[in-house]
Amino acid sequence: MRLPIDTGTVKFAAAGPAEPVLDYETRAPKLDENGTALFAVPLFAAGTGIKDSITVKVAGDVKGLSEFTLVKVTNLIATTWEVGANHGVSFRADRIELVKASV
Repeated sequence: MRLPIDTGTVKFAAAGPAEPVLDYETRAPKLDENGTALFAVPLFAAGTGIKDSITVKVAGDVKGLSEFTLVKVTNLIATTWEVGANHGVSFRADRIELVKASV
């Protein structure tokens, strides 16, 4: 099941740098449908009673991330998965970008 998430009431901050997503068997970088490398971005999410950490996959490297860097997440989708007895939720976004500090 694919569920879009309204990110309008949630603030996101990086929990560390983006890491390339690698194929488990070949250790080669995983690519999206356009041939762009996928990266996993660890994020803190907080707002309206939510406090959690998630990892979001996004096409292309997100430069300049360090712990607690504020980011904007565009078109966040949660997808449920099941493999045998294991199950969970994965997250994918169209874009993750640094939030510019206002003066």
